[in-house]
Amino acid sequence: MSFSANKDKDFVAGDLRVTSGTFTNTGGSTGGSVYTGLQKVYGGWLQHGGSAVVADKPSIVTLPTSDPMTIVTTAAKNGWWFAFGV
Repeated sequence: MSFSANKDKDFVAGDLRVTSGTFTNTGGSTGGSVYTGLQKVYGGWLQHGGSAVVADKPSIVTLPTSDPMTIVTTAAKNGWWFAFGV
């Protein structure tokens, strides 16, 4: 079981920083730690990818949180993440 997350984008929106990227689950993994680069994560958005419908939605365990944010996903599903904070 393995989880990985990559940060692809980082920009400023007003007085907040915004980061985004992808997450990958293999071997039945159900989430893990996403290093956003933010000191404090105020909120975020997660989306499973793929061609089939996924019955469950991924979620962030606790908000606000300090980096890294912990996410829970459907087993072995990959997707995208987006977070904002300072």
